[in-house]
Amino acid sequence: MGKIPVAAVVGPTATGKTRLAVALSLRFGGEVVSADSMQIYRGLPVGTAQPAPAEMRGVPHHLVGFRDPAQPFSVADYVRLASRCIAEIRARRRLPVVAGGTGLYVDSLLSNVRFAPDGKDAALRGELRRRAQAQGPESLAAELRSFDPQSAGRIDPHNVSRLIRAIEIYRTTGVTMSAQIARSKEAPPPYDVCRIGLAYRDRAKLYAAIDRRVDRMLGAGLAEEARRVLALPDSATAAQAIGYKEFAPYFRGERDLARTAAEIKQRSRRYAKRQLTWFRRGKDVRWLYVDDFPDFDSLCARAFRIVEEKGWRL
Repeated sequence: MGKIPVAAVVGPTATGKTRLAVALSLRFGGEVVSADSMQIYRGLPVGTAQPAPAEMRGVPHHLVGFRDPAQPFSVADYVRLASRCIAEIRARRRLPVVAGGTGLYVDSLLSNVRFAPDGKDAALRGELRRRAQAQGPESLAAELRSFDPQSAGRIDPHNVSRLIRAIEIYRTTGVTMSAQIARSKEAPPPYDVCRIGLAYRDRAKLYAAIDRRVDRMLGAGLAEEARRVLALPDSATAAQAIGYKEFAPYFRGERDLARTAAEIKQRSRRYAKRQLTWFRRGKDVRWLYVDDFPDFDSLCARAFRIVEEKGWRL
């Protein structure tokens, strides 16, 4: 049996990945599999930028809004569920279109990373989380660098949940996350992937698009959504999302809404830079720069040609 064709649309936030993924699905008979670590959560459509029904244009979307925000969710969980989605989409003789900006999710899925059963220690997780609250996430990042610098360089140093998970894996199994991932890649991936990256040549235009998106979120009720998220247990991964945690000083009366919005925009821009760094490491990404095209239809036409060059029999 040949490899499963998969189109993937990747890149930083606010570049139009969902819109292009929908266009590709309509053109080639596909279904979208989200690769966004926050869009998975149920009841949080604003801050996680979940596509609205009008944006989906009748295209089925998978792994969006299905998980309780109070429940943890790992990259291993994502790979297991997304792999199943891809197999089911292909069984329907349709094209799986993976779309999202969580690089670890995209690469783990499409590289066929298989996560071995690993130790879990709830007491250790609690201890590490309390340490992060008392000393800051840099304390965890420094520990991780001491035994697994590769994972420390890959994980956002402010992402407490992922720092904790990497430390937990090593302390309970004696094997680093990097070594585990390397071992898991021994089996070749079952996918023939066409990766399309979206970005802007002019970084200022990307930042302006991010600012506009944040303004739209604020107008759509982001503050009310953030209040619900911040009421979740500290262990909830959803509470780590940009756009929620920045509201904590606002709700305490320590910061006004304008400063809160500015903080969200700044952190979103920093996140976009990290996304670009991650995806630009990929040698097989075909980059399309939004500001090179006069309109979205022109960008779509180029993306269609890139997929057609694969010569897939869909």
